[in-house]
Amino acid sequence: MSHPEPVARRMYDLVEPIGLVPYFADESDEALMALGLRNQWDAYFAGRAAPLGRTAPAELVHAVFYNFAPGEVARHLPRVWDLTTPEAALAARERGCVAGMRRILGERADDPAIARAGDLLLTAATSAPVEGRALYAALRALPVPQEPVARLWHAATLLREHRGDGHIVALVTEGIGGTEAHVLHALSIDLPAKEFGRVWYLPAAQLTAVIDGMRTRGLVGTDGWLTAAGRATKARVEALTDRLAEAPYNALSPSELDRLVTDLEPVSAAFRTVFPL
Repeated sequence: MSHPEPVARRMYDLVEPIGLVPYFADESDEALMALGLRNQWDAYFAGRAAPLGRTAPAELVHAVFYNFAPGEVARHLPRVWDLTTPEAALAARERGCVAGMRRILGERADDPAIARAGDLLLTAATSAPVEGRALYAALRALPVPQEPVARLWHAATLLREHRGDGHIVALVTEGIGGTEAHVLHALSIDLPAKEFGRVWYLPAAQLTAVIDGMRTRGLVGTDGWLTAAGRATKARVEALTDRLAEAPYNALSPSELDRLVTDLEPVSAAFRTVFPL
């Protein structure tokens, strides 16, 4: 089988739908909310920040997550740890994600291909260097689930956060801040920033200031859309992100990679039919 596009980009297309289960499958939020959390954003921060531990301050989580507006993280951390523990949040997140995956996959969840894909994906996911990858390193320190569906989800989560850590490196390299990253992405898909899901709720003056700053640097034009320089910056960010995401897949032989692609394609397709991707 030939791979006409970069391996990391091809695998991103296949792995990302699995990595998004905590954010699009209701079972994950439901399991976390059952711990006594107040809302879905409590569930988000408790589930995703749990590997960093109870003592990680909001400032650290803000830096590691990178793309939340100032003060957003502090509205939830460390408050959520007064309501539950990182260990309980991790267990609830995994339990909810497995339930969501089983609902979506149906009988396919018990297909031997799930276990095979999970093992291969885990080989890739645990093979990359951890240096400079804070969230990936924290996840690598967690126990690996043995149940096949949970194992597949865990491997996908490792790879998603490994890629995410590298994406932040690419953004920093290009001088793109956290909120700016959302604006850059929204405008690159021809969506006004004020309509984009992760920044639409910001005060208008705050979002306008971000866009004005990007305009001053030549990334956004007077018409409010990306300039040629802005689009080139976005392309460089994505290309560097792909390059930095290659390392895990070097652990697989060409035949193993082909087997993994074949096994993941129907799984990814199943999630794409129900997630707004």
